[in-house]
Amino acid sequence: MPKTTATRRTMTAAARAAAKRAERGHRERDSAVTVAGRTVLIEAPKNGWEDPPEPSSEAFEKDDALPKDLPKDLPGTPVRRRPPLPALLGILLVATLIAAAVLGWHSWNAHRTETARTEALAAARKAAPHVLSYDYRHLDKDFARARTHLTGGFREEYGKTTKTVVAPTAQKYRGVVKATVAAPASGGTPAASVVSASPDKVVVLLFINQVTESTQVSVPRVDLNRVRMTMSDTDGGWKVSAVDAL
Repeated sequence: MPKTTATRRTMTAAARAAAKRAERGHRERDSAVTVAGRTVLIEAPKNGWEDPPEPSSEAFEKDDALPKDLPKDLPGTPVRRRPPLPALLGILLVATLIAAAVLGWHSWNAHRTETARTEALAAARKAAPHVLSYDYRHLDKDFARARTHLTGGFREEYGKTTKTVVAPTAQKYRGVVKATVAAPASGGTPAASVVSASPDKVVVLLFINQVTESTQVSVPRVDLNRVRMTMSDTDGGWKVSAVDAL
């Protein structure tokens, strides 16, 4: 055999042996497991390593489900605590008392308003003839009587107007004005009604007949007027606090 051919065979055998040693070294390194500071070589099975089976959805559902006997007060588990029965009863009692107080106040206020309507309407019917009437023969007496039905700023305004305007005119022309609250011809309740009402203030609408006599008219003149009176509750009863002719 030639020398060159023998040399090639020797080199080929050496290369194959080196390749096998390298492959065995790689497998040994891949199979090495370190345990407690030591390296342990684990030989791979003949058929190779098998992948572990994939977990099924049922396994996850079973893992997520909590045991029925799991305690409810585990750390980190939210616990819903119901308020004790006495506390619930106390809250219910307070709510009931508040509701009763509100209803009671509304009922009491409604009763006061209804009483105010009745009393103020009667006071307006009584005051209107005195406030809107006068006779030049006894003006001071008429005006003084009218002021007893008035209150507040309107009382002062009435005093100034009667003194500076009404009295001089009435004396000059011998004026006599007689006012009455209109009533049906067949008799009955005078024509007056409540426009608005509250426990302390009531507005009343009245239909007034005024008969005027003076040296300026040959026969008595009758005027049919509508008057709005504001009535205010005072220590002395219901008084007129404003008069507006409509």
